[in-house]
Amino acid sequence: MHISDGVLSLPVIIAGWVITIVLLAVTLRWASRRGDIASEIPKLSVLTGAFFVASLIHIDIPPSSAHLILNGLLGIVLGPLCYVAMFIGLTLQALLFQHGGITVIGINTLNVGVPGLICYLTFLAGYKRRISLPVLGGICGGLAIILTVACLVCVLVISGDQFFVVAQLLAIAHIPIMIVEAVVSGAVVGYLVRVKPELLPIPLKGEKK
Repeated sequence: MHISDGVLSLPVIIAGWVITIVLLAVTLRWASRRGDIASEIPKLSVLTGAFFVASLIHIDIPPSSAHLILNGLLGIVLGPLCYVAMFIGLTLQALLFQHGGITVIGINTLNVGVPGLICYLTFLAGYKRRISLPVLGGICGGLAIILTVACLVCVLVISGDQFFVVAQLLAIAHIPIMIVEAVVSGAVVGYLVRVKPELLPIPLKGEKK
């Protein structure tokens, strides 16, 4: 999922940065309005670290490689701040390990961050419909990968027809990742429900949300 410098067209790169900057401003404003940014920092730091490490473990699948992303899980636990976490993680990976290009940090964040935001909204909607939370977590984990691959394919195809075959291969290569992410996210959500439900965007007993 780490697109390198020199692959995308300039308009796509610019669009990625514009959208990412807007979404960063919106999510930070959302957090500041809630007045709990300081309390979110430990959770933000831990999950940014998890995202950072998971994305560094690559499995070579020619012509590219695949890895866990955890953007669905970050979306569930962090809410809109998941976009900030993924921007920080991708920036550090690009600067420290050259995983992904510098100029495309905006589009790389967009590809994983928007699915994370969608999964947050999906989790809230599923909770209101009384879907089992572990099942809902698994659905969001798999959905995040589907959406991330869809974003990646769109970006590559827009940048040039020569990337169409590569985009198809990447989509197929991430089917196992989708399954693993669904299992991992479902298991983590199920664990949090039992031991730390306050980390999830659901009201605790006796609370209204």
